[in-house]
Amino acid sequence: MSFLAPFATLFALLAIPIILLYMLRLRRREQVVSSNFLWQQILQDREANTPWQRLRRNILLILQLIILALIVLALMRPAQVVPTITSGKTVILLDASASMNATDVNGNTRFAEAQEQALVLLGNLTADATSDDQISVIRVAETADPLTPYTTDFQSVRQAVLNAEVGQGAGDWSTALTLAAAGSQGASNFNIIIITDGGISDSGQLPENIPAPIIIPVGESNANIAITALATRTLPGQAPQLFAQVRNYSDVPVEIALNIRLDGELWDSISPEISALSARSFVFEVDEPFATIEAELVLDDRVTDFLASDNNAFTVASDASTRRVLFLSNQQNVFLEEVLRSLPNVQIFRGDASSTALPSTPYDLYVFNDYLPDELPDADMLIVNPPRSSELFTLLAETDDTRNISVINRGHPLAAFLSLDSMNLRAFRPVSNVDWATPIATSEGGAFIYAGEDRGRQIALLPFNLLDSDLPLQIAFPILMSNLIEWVAPANIISGGTAFSVGDVVRINPPLEATSVRITLPDGATRDLNITGDTIVFSETVQTGFYIVDILQDETVSTAQVLAVNLFGTGESDIAPRTGTEIALGGGILVEDAEEQRGFREFWQLLAWLAVLVLLYEWYVYYARLRVPADLETGVRRSTARR
Repeated sequence: MSFLAPFATLFALLAIPIILLYMLRLRRREQVVSSNFLWQQILQDREANTPWQRLRRNILLILQLIILALIVLALMRPAQVVPTITSGKTVILLDASASMNATDVNGNTRFAEAQEQALVLLGNLTADATSDDQISVIRVAETADPLTPYTTDFQSVRQAVLNAEVGQGAGDWSTALTLAAAGSQGASNFNIIIITDGGISDSGQLPENIPAPIIIPVGESNANIAITALATRTLPGQAPQLFAQVRNYSDVPVEIALNIRLDGELWDSISPEISALSARSFVFEVDEPFATIEAELVLDDRVTDFLASDNNAFTVASDASTRRVLFLSNQQNVFLEEVLRSLPNVQIFRGDASSTALPSTPYDLYVFNDYLPDELPDADMLIVNPPRSSELFTLLAETDDTRNISVINRGHPLAAFLSLDSMNLRAFRPVSNVDWATPIATSEGGAFIYAGEDRGRQIALLPFNLLDSDLPLQIAFPILMSNLIEWVAPANIISGGTAFSVGDVVRINPPLEATSVRITLPDGATRDLNITGDTIVFSETVQTGFYIVDILQDETVSTAQVLAVNLFGTGESDIAPRTGTEIALGGGILVEDAEEQRGFREFWQLLAWLAVLVLLYEWYVYYARLRVPADLETGVRRSTARR
């Protein structure tokens, strides 16, 4: 709050003569009464011999001083410094990231303060708007969400700001700035205004032709205690270990209580002290089975913590599911069998190659080496050196033109980190009728490694004898087999592990027999997803907690897996506010430092109206005192009539 005319305080000196007038001896008004018996106290005027009297409590004096104070304040023109914008095209970027949930602004959230700032901007623009002025608002949360297009309907923009809600993850500032910059097309006067607490990551620079954005900072404190890491691991022959980290972002040391729950039940609790601006790590030996772990911070009233959403963290057991592989071969191939056995979480089962029928037990992967059954399984397969053609391919005449071996499809999962430049191959049999497959490796005589999908089955085809090459002796062989296992039978139905941050995209790989996927959110709501391909993308990770992924087969849950979503990893727990000069987005400036972008919100009109209302009340009190009681007037008239 500031005053545009501070010298108007001199008018407050008028209070002196007002007070002096009330200290002068009163000149009493003569009034005819029936008797002076009740007026003895007034007749005994102790100050009759002096022009001054002791100042007594008087409501009229108090009201008149209040009126004077209000008038003086109005003349001083009190005003609040607020951002203002010039006419033209304007876009407001409203920070709705998780740190805007902090409650350090007079007990309100930073997002509520940001909304208030945006409404002030809209009010200033509305007052001076022309028909060419347009404004748009973009909410920057886990995604950049345009609340309104560019419009002259300021009331709809105001309502959109009021209806906006804060998010729970990091802000997508890169997309938001791109959308904002796109609005400059065709605008002769363009403004970008960012209302934020400064939690903007390295989002790049705005184009040079875009004016420097105006930064309106919100937030006051850095006081926050957060769980910044929670993970488990299991070493062979040892009990699972739990790792947790707690960070104190405030300037004072704090004592906390850290509770650990296994599958929802309290398992352990510790009460460490965390030094100022530092972190402490904790390792627990978990000596009992579990599926999920939740860590919770419990803080007493002595600890200042303005952001509560990072006081809980979640993780799941790190054990990966075991892949069951059926191996069938008509020749002794130690290299192939041993490399499969060496892969983690792979269980090998040897089949009877003398039988052309497969066992009824299902497997995650079928490996056929110099062998093909009468009927191919409805499952994933690796076919090496097939003895004959099948419904999937047609074998051609053998060729020994194996010069210039190379990997030609680097984008395929089977080719990840794979190099065959030094491989030697004696001969192979080219194939035809493989429209379902993509060549992975080739030579002068054609492709000799294929991979693709046929009727939901992921299939890799190697139409050559491994013993006719030096591939089993090269590092490329275990890499190829590992890529194959992860491609056809991933360890988890969820790609990339089970730990995610708010706003991350989750990729789900449903089994072949799955008909749909159901995801249960932390708040209990469910989302049903149809299977339209090999991978399902789920992006509604806007809550922290456990998500249950159920794989359905004809409305029956066949497989279930749990994933955890946390706030850590987003940088939102560091709530220390940053000014505009600390944010580099093409020369962003702090609004208070930009004279041409500064405006004032004045309050003198309100004070003037209050002065008028008090004056009316003072007038009422004054004339109420002059009114003679009705009974007294009647008595005076009767006394006069008798005389």
